[in-house]
Amino acid sequence: MSKKELDNVILGNVPSVNVGEAVAELSEMYCTVINGGFGVDTVPSVMLWGAPGVGKSQGVRQIASRIEASTGKKVFVTDVRLLLFNPIDLRGIPTANEDRTLAVWLRPQIFDMDPSDDVVNILFLDEISAAPQSVQAAAYQITLDRTVGEHKLPANCIVIAAGNRVTDKSVAYKMPKALANRLMHLDVEAKFDAWKAWAVSHGINEKVTGFLSFKPDMLMAFDSTADDLAFATPRAWEMVSNLLNNVSDDIEKEYTLIAGIIGSGSAAEFLTWSRVYDKLPSIEGIFAGTEHSVPEGEGACYALVSAMVKYASEHRDDLEAISNSIDYSAKLPPDFTVVLMQDYMSIEEGYKNRLIKIPMFRRWMESKGTLLNGFSK
Repeated sequence: MSKKELDNVILGNVPSVNVGEAVAELSEMYCTVINGGFGVDTVPSVMLWGAPGVGKSQGVRQIASRIEASTGKKVFVTDVRLLLFNPIDLRGIPTANEDRTLAVWLRPQIFDMDPSDDVVNILFLDEISAAPQSVQAAAYQITLDRTVGEHKLPANCIVIAAGNRVTDKSVAYKMPKALANRLMHLDVEAKFDAWKAWAVSHGINEKVTGFLSFKPDMLMAFDSTADDLAFATPRAWEMVSNLLNNVSDDIEKEYTLIAGIIGSGSAAEFLTWSRVYDKLPSIEGIFAGTEHSVPEGEGACYALVSAMVKYASEHRDDLEAISNSIDYSAKLPPDFTVVLMQDYMSIEEGYKNRLIKIPMFRRWMESKGTLLNGFSK
């Protein structure tokens, strides 16, 4: 492959957004079109650019969930990893017609979609910039014309493509300008605040969220100039969380496996920080109203807040226990109380409306709620 073929894709004039912003903007666009009675084929196909593991695939699934909630329609996502495809997978296999005078193409499975009015389909073409050029040609026809050969996508199908940039040291072919001009481009970056809001509501292990709250720069430790095979990304941290949630939450015991996901340097910092968990006050006691001791040090406070959020998420219906924890939070430094309240409101969509029923929370909002405006850690 020549250097010319690996020419960089210029993204300087493309808006940069985090995953949460991309999900919000695109979901609003699709829901407005659908609820307005227009076909989703009236809006342009979307191209998401971003580093490996930044959360592009996760964002597409969040978009699907929001469309379902807003429109009442069932949403089906067809996830196509183009790097694993060849042109026949997209166009289909040629065969003879009934009188054996012409060649016809059998329809590929990705075109087997429900065209019903009560359904929305999302065709997600991932790794489009890394696929062989013969596959890209077919994929580009889908994004532009919603067809490949004689196969056509139904009118209820949204097309979203995603790929890495060559600056990410990933294989990426230059996108033709004629094609690029017919797509809606977004450059997706890893932003900690947006990721944490998602993590709190999706059961990401509290040690992961606690450590990354303490060191948010560790969320995305990808370095395109390095040759590391294991490095920290939002996707990698989700894998670490699954390991801790489903195998063992003993980080020392699982250290080798964790290092194999995020790299030895990040894993060593994670292990060192996690040892503060052994010195945390009783989380059950905090929610029972019997624990009054407060840890010292910024790292310990982040660990405590993360553990409290985890417990609150698992006991979200016990408003008395939540009230006790809010009362306890008054003993923490003000910044950490704000982080705690912000995370509590992210436990699930609309949970703030339930928190408002707690007198302790209402009093906090009346006296300190303005601290939430523009707050960022």
